Amino acid sequence: MKRMGRWLAVSTLAIVSAGCTAGGPVLTGLPPVQLAATGETEPVGTGQADAADDPAIWIDPANPNRALIVATDKKAGLHVYDLTGKGIAFAQAGLVNNVDVAGDIIVASDRNDGVNAHLAVFRLDADKPAIIPLGRAPAGAGEAYGLCLKKSAPGQPITAALIVKDGTVRVGTLTLGDTPRFAVQWDYKIPTQSEGCVFDGDTLYVGEEDAGIWELKPNGDTATARMVAPVDNQRLVADVEGLATIDHKGQRYLIASSQGDNSYAVFRLPGVDYVGRFAVTAGKFGATSETDGIEAIAGHFGADYPDGLFLAQDGDNTPKAQNFKLVRWDQVAAALGL
Repeated sequence: MKRMGRWLAVSTLAIVSAGCTAGGPVLTGLPPVQLAATGETEPVGTGQADAADDPAIWIDPANPNRALIVATDKKAGLHVYDLTGKGIAFAQAGLVNNVDVAGDIIVASDRNDGVNAHLAVFRLDADKPAIIPLGRAPAGAGEAYGLCLKKSAPGQPITAALIVKDGTVRVGTLTLGDTPRFAVQWDYKIPTQSEGCVFDGDTLYVGEEDAGIWELKPNGDTATARMVAPVDNQRLVADVEGLATIDHKGQRYLIASSQGDNSYAVFRLPGVDYVGRFAVTAGKFGATSETDGIEAIAGHFGADYPDGLFLAQDGDNTPKAQNFKLVRWDQVAAALGL
């Protein structure tokens, strides 16, 4: 979520002390290493608006070296891009915010009803390519906002985490059949507005925008929760937005969008140990700023992405509409000494 109004409301003293100009981030964290994007997607269809939001990555089960990007235009629907950034499919779906994939199933948080949350469910036909609507699963009261899926083996039930805009987290099983259904297994209330989330096994990490990253472990019909990475204006500068995980050299890492200073913080799991920060700086494809959703995936995806990739929404792709930037993961890892 963009918070320009909050930035502009900060006192002149705070602006001067931070060394920033009005309208830009008031606080900056620890200096990030600077990396250039390797590529970018075509802009989303909605121009002159905060529209691009969250990306996910689909891996071809028949060819693990082939990947596609699924991403939301949160005012219109879902885009599919190849790794050159070319748009190859689009589905009108109205107000869909966050998105994730499980096999060939696409699930998005559906905000078309601001009173009652839904999960919008689709099937990706990667051969055509096309996005095929399968229906909407009711998911309780409130405005659907954040969403992520637990990685599972093909044919296994899909575990989804839906975050209502007030911070209520609902984790349950999504079944398809004739009509998609969402059965809540446990829930937990984060104190304030939250959106970004990612599973690490059964553990769920959730970004509370103004406070930091929570670790939720299922405990009956609720969860045992602890704050594992607070907003400290060093590692994380509010808002805390998209979250992603990636495996590298036998280690697993958690990445968070530190939206307040246009950077990304990296933590080693399972201890959530801070290892460094990076930013996507101006280059052939431009810098990223005010990033909402992110994604990361390990693997070999050709010469451009030989060891995986990092993907980030770009909140200012002027003069074009917002889009998503791609970065070689091996360059991120090398810059942070991973």
